[in-house]
Amino acid sequence: MTPKIVLATRNPGKLREFRALLGSSPELRDLDLETAVIDAATAGCAEVPETGLTFEENSLIKARAVAAETGLPAVADDSGLAVDVLGGAPGIFSARWAGARASDEANLSLLLEQLADIAPAHRGAAFVCVASLVIPDADGRSIHEATTTGRLQGTLLREPQGLGGFGYDPILQPVGETRSTAELSMQEKNAISHRGQAFAALRGHVVEALAT
Repeated sequence: MTPKIVLATRNPGKLREFRALLGSSPELRDLDLETAVIDAATAGCAEVPETGLTFEENSLIKARAVAAETGLPAVADDSGLAVDVLGGAPGIFSARWAGARASDEANLSLLLEQLADIAPAHRGAAFVCVASLVIPDADGRSIHEATTTGRLQGTLLREPQGLGGFGYDPILQPVGETRSTAELSMQEKNAISHRGQAFAALRGHVVEALAT
């Protein structure tokens, strides 16, 4: 099957979550999402610099670039962790908080070190995600754009808990939960997560693009 849409990421965790979310759509039950929905690396796309100053700007920058390069509808998201006592940081710098090529573990460890003396009452934080869909015309110019936002509020734990998910998942405990995001199943996480909310709000547009 020829790919029908590109998720502008090189993160296998995001690709798994996106396919799982689309898999619950009855309109796509006959579609092989493993081949219809691919990531930027599989599509052979160059890495897109995130030069925006907001999640929305970065999300659209990536989706527009991948759509123009491939000629296919492209979905991108920019997401991160916004910590209350850090004024919303790491924010758009979440993936490189400990340096340009830092690992998830390095970013997480640095953040925990910075918050070591912060009391539980002041460890509020939220995962924030803006997702974008860009559908190009034959010349690679955008003919349709849509953006959606999701937010998952919680509290930062003092130590990582759980082996699931990725990024800062092991240290965010969602409001009303006793587990970290990394201890939730993929289905549970998609139902409440910032990315799940943003992608779910975008799903109608994506399903329409895939079904054509």
